[in-house]
Amino acid sequence: MDSVVYRDSVKLENQKHKRFADHIITESAIQISLNYGIENVLNVGVIMRTPGKDKELISGFLFCEGIISTLDDITDIQFKDNSAIVKLDSSIEVKSDIHERRNTVTSSCGICGRSGINDLLHFHGPELSEKIQLNLEQISNSLLLMREKQHIFSSTGGSHACASFTDLGELIDIQEDIGRHNAMDKLIGSTLDRDFNNSRNEYVVVSGRASFELVFKSIKAGFPIMISVGAPSSLAIDVANEHGLTLCSFARHNKITIYSGMRRIFNNFTK
Repeated sequence: MDSVVYRDSVKLENQKHKRFADHIITESAIQISLNYGIENVLNVGVIMRTPGKDKELISGFLFCEGIISTLDDITDIQFKDNSAIVKLDSSIEVKSDIHERRNTVTSSCGICGRSGINDLLHFHGPELSEKIQLNLEQISNSLLLMREKQHIFSSTGGSHACASFTDLGELIDIQEDIGRHNAMDKLIGSTLDRDFNNSRNEYVVVSGRASFELVFKSIKAGFPIMISVGAPSSLAIDVANEHGLTLCSFARHNKITIYSGMRRIFNNFTK
């Protein structure tokens, strides 16, 4: 299934109209089920997402859920129609009372349907690196690089993006999806697929708001710095401070607002 499709439309402008086939981002459902233990099957949710990089989406999602810790914990993924059955290693323990979703995970909400939130608010992530530091020039260049690589957004205007960069500001990876939490899951899944330890000295840039979910996933993945184009939420700031994440929002050319972890951002502030 393609990430971008065409739909008939009519544009009205200055009392004129024009019929054309517009580029539209695809939104479709995928049901994720876990096969674990001895013939145990658990439905962990129906996710509304943009097709493409579904393996990365699933592995990143399961990692952030705390179900897997490495890709080796997944022995097989079988796709059929709009469903995916994930075979887990026999050593993996699944807590059905926590991980089973009660309803569809929409493109705007990644934690919807969970039966409880205590495990989310009291989570543990890896120690975040103190070796990485950025300046405003690097951040500005990162925004430009991410925007240049947002191909689905350029065609449709309908996607969110999450991109990872080295401590020197070099683009490593970018993922797009109609849901911002999906884009982050795809990025984390891709990180798991290479060398997960590298994320300790990488930073992540997100195209939208800095929600709790994105901060939570960034910390779980070990990114020391998260930069958002949009505004942060109160819970995102509080969690970032609690876990030592550097959170920067309202990122523009040579302009950011730092809400936590200012020690990792340096500049000649006296000028």
